[in-house]
Amino acid sequence: MITVWLNEADFEYDIHSLVKAFYPAEDVKVFADAGRVCGLEQEHLPLFRLEVCYCREAQGSGGGRIGIILVENPKGLQPGYRGDVMQEIQPVGAGRLPAAKAETQVDFSDRKDTKNRLKRCLYQMLSEYAGQELPWGTLTGIRPTKIPMSMLKDGKSEAEIRAFMAETYLASEQKIGLSLEIARREMELLGRIDYEDGYSLYVGIPFCPSICSYCSFSSSPASLWEDKMDAYLDALEQEIDYAANACRDKKLNTVYIGGGTPTTLSPRRLERLLCKIGESFDFSHLLEYTVEAGRPDSITEDKLIVLKEHGISRISINPQTMKQETLDLIGRRHTVEQTERSFRLARDLGFDNINMDLIVGLPGETMDDVRHTMEKIQELSPDNLTVHSLAVKRAARLQMFPEDYRGMKMENTWEIIGLTAEYARNLGLEPYYLYRQKNMAGNFENVGYARPGKAGFYNILIMEEVQSIVALGAGSISKRVHPKEGIRRCENVKDVALYMQKIDEMIERKRKLLTDF
Repeated sequence: MITVWLNEADFEYDIHSLVKAFYPAEDVKVFADAGRVCGLEQEHLPLFRLEVCYCREAQGSGGGRIGIILVENPKGLQPGYRGDVMQEIQPVGAGRLPAAKAETQVDFSDRKDTKNRLKRCLYQMLSEYAGQELPWGTLTGIRPTKIPMSMLKDGKSEAEIRAFMAETYLASEQKIGLSLEIARREMELLGRIDYEDGYSLYVGIPFCPSICSYCSFSSSPASLWEDKMDAYLDALEQEIDYAANACRDKKLNTVYIGGGTPTTLSPRRLERLLCKIGESFDFSHLLEYTVEAGRPDSITEDKLIVLKEHGISRISINPQTMKQETLDLIGRRHTVEQTERSFRLARDLGFDNINMDLIVGLPGETMDDVRHTMEKIQELSPDNLTVHSLAVKRAARLQMFPEDYRGMKMENTWEIIGLTAEYARNLGLEPYYLYRQKNMAGNFENVGYARPGKAGFYNILIMEEVQSIVALGAGSISKRVHPKEGIRRCENVKDVALYMQKIDEMIERKRKLLTDF
């Protein structure tokens, strides 16, 4: 645990995210309440305490400074940085000095600049204390490419963008270069999308052969729902009918069937679903039709034939790793051989845009394990490759039952990320989208690579939020992008039984969202 005390409540999320980036295994507690901080420390001695003091000058001037100290073994000590002292940071008690300290001048009237200065100050102090640098510097948001993309649209040069990201966010040269490359490619791809009259469709199938230990998605074991899957499709078809009518004057650009694992459906049920979608929506403006086949243990020749007959242009066959021991450990109940066999079967049936997902940072995996996986992927030569840095969410088994993975490192390094990028480029794949999540191993990123002409439009659209997405099925979230009102959302319930029971309510939620769509 790491405790953080603030002399006033402000920038809590930004401080929490940055401290967590340096210490992902620690529970970070941030409070503007000295008593609560000290109470937590009495229960459990923290790795250290941070004290952040916002020192404001005369009221209305906006000027001031932010001071930060790091206190080791703080148990029994009240926060010792006096907020009214504008000289040197004071001792923390009993003549003891802080283990690290930093201070920065700010203009509190400029909130964005104050936040950036605070984060740079905290970053530099923690970087020196921990003896490490973060690849993305102070950037903790999910879309680093948003910054260079916005600056490119404003006519800024590459040199100006590089200097800004280095000075403002302390990002590494490698990551600045990557974000610039992807921003240019995203802009080119998004130029083909109709923002005003177009939309995308997501259809969720919330079933999987088994639940992976790192997964926090809304998904249920298929074996428990086998006798209710047709009832789920009944409810989903009602939502499809409403959505098709509501969007009848719009142009459908992409369809993405995800989950879960859509190919847990039998060939008959897949046929039923795809027929319903095809009969209900106008495909004349469709750029991409994706089905997340995902788990190799859910793929059969009959299912792939159904997908092919319905014009699916892009599928995913996701190994996550090619190390069998890791697959067994994380609950992926398939073999490496099944992955290879499913991929080759899809190729033989004529699928020419196949994505494969990998995760780096899985329990116990080393650089050699990742190299082995990349060698196997190179042999298969997919058209898309998505490399994820492990992000452990609260709802995942890895987080809820850490004792099952005790003693196993879950780490990521510059060398591992560099290795995956090198293999991807050797395969002729170019990076085209990037996003980040909380608690990512090594504070890195997820990167999608694709052959020229094979990039996944939906992947970019879900990240950039520039086009409305109508999402159907349990646990799905629709987004309406409005030029004046911004982004509005509506969620379907995650529980499958509740979704079926309340399908009329789910449709009513969409009716409110899509009025005058």
